Amino acid sequence: MAQKKIVGYLPNDTPPLGRMLVLGFQHVLAMFPATILVALLVGFDVGTVLAVSGLATITALILSKQIAGKFIPLYYGSSFSYIAATLAITNAEFGVYAQDKVALAQVGIVATGVVNILVGLIVRRAGGRKFIDKFLPPIITGSVAAVIGIALSAAALNMAAANWLVAFITLLATIIFSVYLQGKGFLGLIPVLLGALVGILASALFGLVDLSPVGAAAWFALPKITFPAFTSPKAWESVAAIAIIAIATIPESTAHLYQISLYVDNLATNMGKKKYNLRELIGLNLILDGLGDMINGMFGGVAGTNYGENNSLMVITRNYSGPTLITAGIMAIMLGFIGKLSAAVGVIPIAVSGGLAIYFFGLIGMQGVALIQAEKVNLYDPRQLAIGATILVLGIGGHIGLGGNIPLPIPGVFPDGLPAIAFAAVAGIVLNLVFMVFKTPEGAELKVVDLED
Repeated sequence: MAQKKIVGYLPNDTPPLGRMLVLGFQHVLAMFPATILVALLVGFDVGTVLAVSGLATITALILSKQIAGKFIPLYYGSSFSYIAATLAITNAEFGVYAQDKVALAQVGIVATGVVNILVGLIVRRAGGRKFIDKFLPPIITGSVAAVIGIALSAAALNMAAANWLVAFITLLATIIFSVYLQGKGFLGLIPVLLGALVGILASALFGLVDLSPVGAAAWFALPKITFPAFTSPKAWESVAAIAIIAIATIPESTAHLYQISLYVDNLATNMGKKKYNLRELIGLNLILDGLGDMINGMFGGVAGTNYGENNSLMVITRNYSGPTLITAGIMAIMLGFIGKLSAAVGVIPIAVSGGLAIYFFGLIGMQGVALIQAEKVNLYDPRQLAIGATILVLGIGGHIGLGGNIPLPIPGVFPDGLPAIAFAAVAGIVLNLVFMVFKTPEGAELKVVDLED
């Protein structure tokens, strides 16, 4: 019996041009809602944020191929983890561009990039994955990823609340396409795009699609490029407020790389090809993540990390092609300069984005669970349970139940309290260090047994 052909693209694969354009646009569709939402929330220019995210992504991908000989297939966009810290600097109203405050926040974003690069260099010099696994073992990276996905659930539901019927039509269509079109050729690679189209058609039937912004938009629009206010007397305040959030995004970025490495190698094995072992590039990944933040900080983009939404898209579609992500980066830059194109994507009803976000954010959380499972973390070990439980409750409870901050304010830096996800990550790291320094009693760890034997 002939073996069934596996349809998918590995990181160094280049799809035909027509397919690559469609697949690249699907990546843009995945990153667009969160990217513009973060920009609007913290007072940054949407066009600039889109364009600079594309530049950061293209730069990171090209460098990964040149340095490692293989693409690290990640899209570098904004991060929800930085919203509270950035707002502490900009004090922005929703959708209001605050140029002077943006320039001040950019100082902290550049500093975040420096922190990531320094950690990446240390990791590379100290032994790569083996070194970082001591301080960021799978129970931390997997739990942080799960926290991020679940913590974003409220944002997904808020978007879906614009029209629950449209959101659930979009969600159901996307799930059906992603499950039942697997292995069906090119259609199996674009379930998210197909699901979005179904959602847009449903929205049009309910009169929710307004094309007037496309007609009103100019064909050409210059992004509002701003440069960091390094000489501001409040520059160090910006550094202290924003750069510390790297404590959360370093585990997040590590988790994303480990997740995508797991799925890429699984696809490679099923296709009978050599594994990529992307997880061994953790040091380089952190350096590229930091470089992305430095690019964002220098030209007016928001702080971020590699995108879990695009990771989810790649897992759904089995398309891990680096050239496709470069295509998406080029499209993002075009969105920043072509007003009508940006407006066309912008008229996608928020309920459609909400339906997609329910799926994407849930997948981010499930990928964290998959990472813990794949690494065979012993959840009968009280140390592992303590670390994971602490991260989950502090991160999810703090982000959803307490509005994003643990109520432990630091005047002048975190007046509203400590960012919950960052605090949860730090708590997990500290607990892990305690267990490394103070050894637990012999026999404290229970072995996993098969209860049916």
